[in-house]
Amino acid sequence: MKEQADIGIIGGSGLYEMDGFAGHEVVLETPFGKPSDAVVVGELEGQRVAFLPRHARGHRLLPHELNYRANVFAMKMLGVHTIFSVSAVGSLKEPYAPMHVVIPDQFLDRTYRRESTFFGRGLVAHVAFAHPISRWASDLLVQACQDASAVHHVGGTYVCIEGPHFSTRAESELYRSWGMDIIGMTNLTEARLAREAEICYATLALVTDYDCWHPSHDSVTVDQVMANLAQNVATAKAVLRFAVRSAGTPDDPECTDALRHSLVTAPDLVPADVKRDLAPIVSRYMR
Repeated sequence: MKEQADIGIIGGSGLYEMDGFAGHEVVLETPFGKPSDAVVVGELEGQRVAFLPRHARGHRLLPHELNYRANVFAMKMLGVHTIFSVSAVGSLKEPYAPMHVVIPDQFLDRTYRRESTFFGRGLVAHVAFAHPISRWASDLLVQACQDASAVHHVGGTYVCIEGPHFSTRAESELYRSWGMDIIGMTNLTEARLAREAEICYATLALVTDYDCWHPSHDSVTVDQVMANLAQNVATAKAVLRFAVRSAGTPDDPECTDALRHSLVTAPDLVPADVKRDLAPIVSRYMR
């Protein structure tokens, strides 16, 4: 297609636009429906960037209502090779305090009603996902946090819950007993689909609260979360600018070549309409 970008930014709660980002809206239709909102494509720090507000502008979509497949596929249609995903999270460990930033390297799935694969309908693929976060993209965010003087933590596991409710105290304590570090509602599904699309993916997690396990946070409220988030968003924007400025060509075959040994179905057995619909993803391997 005519519009192209190299870097994708998926803005989470509170991040619906990037200050100083000169771009224009691109309305896309994917084989999986429409993304959360129009994608803004333009220049940021000398790079071609595509920005998508995950929950739509005005925050109109719940985590389980998001069309994750359309969101990630739209990025692929635009030629995006790396996605930086911003996410508000709760902390499950004392050192990860509100206003801190976490760049996790693992996920645990506690969702149950998400469409989380592009495959099926006659095309089988089993994609390796042992390391769900691109190490190359994650390193860019770590360096960007240092450049932006953001208090940050490197590594850790993001437990992804279904939502939209926050955890019960029993659930929060269970996740802590499992060694989980932060808790959110969106990023695992995106990461899975980004891997299938051979897009490098990394999470910039903004800690807004201690979840309900903490004695001073045993009743997490939206007002509390949003007040902390407003401060975190300014930090996120600064970090993203540094990360985008430094991003070059990905050096991470674990994501850029994820399908090379993952497609199971013989090309001549794959229905033509599936090949057509998934062309942005599979055309390297089958026509």
